[in-house]
Amino acid sequence: MTAPTLPIGATVPLGVAALACSSADRDERAEHVASAEDELPSRARFSNFDAAIERNTRNLLQRGQEIFRFDTFGDEEFWGGKLRLHESIANVTPAQALGLGLKVDGDALPSRLREKIARGQVNLDDPAVTLSLLQLDAILGVTGFFDDSGNLISIGLQCALCHSTVNDSVRPGIGSRLDGWANRDLDVGAIIATAPTLQPIVALLPKAPAGVDEEGVRKVLRSWGPGKYDAQLLLDGKAFQPGPDKKTAATLLPNAFDMGGVNEHTWTGNWGSVPYWNAYVAVTQLHGKGNFFDPRLNDKDKYPNAAATGIWNVIVDPKKDLVTSKLPALHFYQLALPAPKPEPGLDFDREAAERGAKLFTGDARCTDCHNKPLWTDAGWNLHTPEEMKIDAFQANRAPGNSYKTMNLAALFVRELGLFMKPKNKGRFYHDGRFETLLDVVRSYNERFDLRLDSSQKRDLVEYLKSL
Repeated sequence: MTAPTLPIGATVPLGVAALACSSADRDERAEHVASAEDELPSRARFSNFDAAIERNTRNLLQRGQEIFRFDTFGDEEFWGGKLRLHESIANVTPAQALGLGLKVDGDALPSRLREKIARGQVNLDDPAVTLSLLQLDAILGVTGFFDDSGNLISIGLQCALCHSTVNDSVRPGIGSRLDGWANRDLDVGAIIATAPTLQPIVALLPKAPAGVDEEGVRKVLRSWGPGKYDAQLLLDGKAFQPGPDKKTAATLLPNAFDMGGVNEHTWTGNWGSVPYWNAYVAVTQLHGKGNFFDPRLNDKDKYPNAAATGIWNVIVDPKKDLVTSKLPALHFYQLALPAPKPEPGLDFDREAAERGAKLFTGDARCTDCHNKPLWTDAGWNLHTPEEMKIDAFQANRAPGNSYKTMNLAALFVRELGLFMKPKNKGRFYHDGRFETLLDVVRSYNERFDLRLDSSQKRDLVEYLKSL
């Protein structure tokens, strides 16, 4: 029997509509209603999702800060257990530690001790004071492990070692933390070179020049100098740049602030984003316990040491992985770190900077790569050495054989040498080849035939200092 038809626009009484539905239709509708009712409790669970976002934000920020400042990822088994670095640290005085560029968190000190240090009433030539600072977790990026008798038995390193400094509010090298600021004073190579044994590092360089030994490794480490580190040495074994002057292959420590929205985060190209680099450093450089995988590094020609040691494919028991689960919070915290802002009249000349701004977007052609407000290329921010008209040495150590357009924010910090020793101020480009911003501008003027006169170059420098 067919259901009765109605004229278009006619009203259907409820009873008629029910009769017009087949039993199959009624069953399907009943199932749909029941299903909707079943989903109600599930929907209610997410009725206040904005609050969940806020809680997650606070948790990630707090946890990320803790990881950045204090987490060793279990690397104390390498620095203390294998290199026995704690044995040399135990004999280092605070004055020597500050001389090597280590920084002290003044806010971690008891107020009385902080005041006595500020007044010069603490003996900074006493190694026992260094041990006390370690017990207070006051030395940035360094964790000391002590036994029940107060003896230093191991040492671990953290992100903050290289990527934090202090504001010198107590005295030079001692003050409140400035997370994300590269420590331009830190001579990390010289610190590692003090370890009683470097044989574990020698073992990670099986394809280095024949006959490499601990003394050879110490020579390389000492060649880095303040504010530099070589994150590719254990991959390719290239300790020095080509040429008779034997310049170190190490590069300047990059800042870890103002990284939001930026594609690549290292000097050279196609390594990966922030989480990639965090995993790379935590596992292959700090030697923490975690997973790291990059088959591009399994290249016996380009990365002979990485291919030989298997450092490109590190896998640990999930229960022993102290790195992977921390990458999200660490990334979140790093993206939250803002660049310091310069003050007109103090850090740069306002009128000159206004003239320089017109040059930046005009005759100097800076916005060809440095897009406001990222101050790097929006999107793909890598360029070949040929495009940059510079040598290819450091670019060719990277998987992408390219250089990254660096973020220009907070250049004034380096130019003015804020919170760093005078000898370590300036130093621009990946290897610090340019002493001042004016040297950078002069080089670009020559390389790209910009035809800027002397006053224009100075105005452009003032604008760069204003970013």
